[in-house]
Amino acid sequence: MSADKAFLDTNVLVYAFDRDEPAKCERAQAVLASAKPGALTVSAQVLGEFYVTVTRKLARPLEETKAAEALEWLGLLPVVALDAPLVGAAVRVSRSAQLSYWDALIVAAAQAAGCPLLLSEDLGDGQTIGTVRVENPFR
Repeated sequence: MSADKAFLDTNVLVYAFDRDEPAKCERAQAVLASAKPGALTVSAQVLGEFYVTVTRKLARPLEETKAAEALEWLGLLPVVALDAPLVGAAVRVSRSAQLSYWDALIVAAAQAAGCPLLLSEDLGDGQTIGTVRVENPFR
């Protein structure tokens, strides 16, 4: 991680709990473990996507109680709330950067949190969108 403050996309959190992707699991856990306190930020959207993905979409899903415990722990990170101004920002990012609304909402949340770095496997590694540079931690 090359910035003091980074925003985590859902996939980084999911891989930290995905036993079927051992290399990515190890890397995601290292990202979480090596960060300084307050250096990682998520959004309410990311937390919701995390819960749905780890309980319903993994080949070996987490038990709901374990996923809820993980969510409680992840909720200790700084969390960007979803509100009307953030939705408006996401629409603008979506249109200007030609992203899906959901990806743009991640970028807008990172911008709102003042994170210059977005850790994501889903967006173009090295791409800069507004004030946010995307870095794929699994490359």
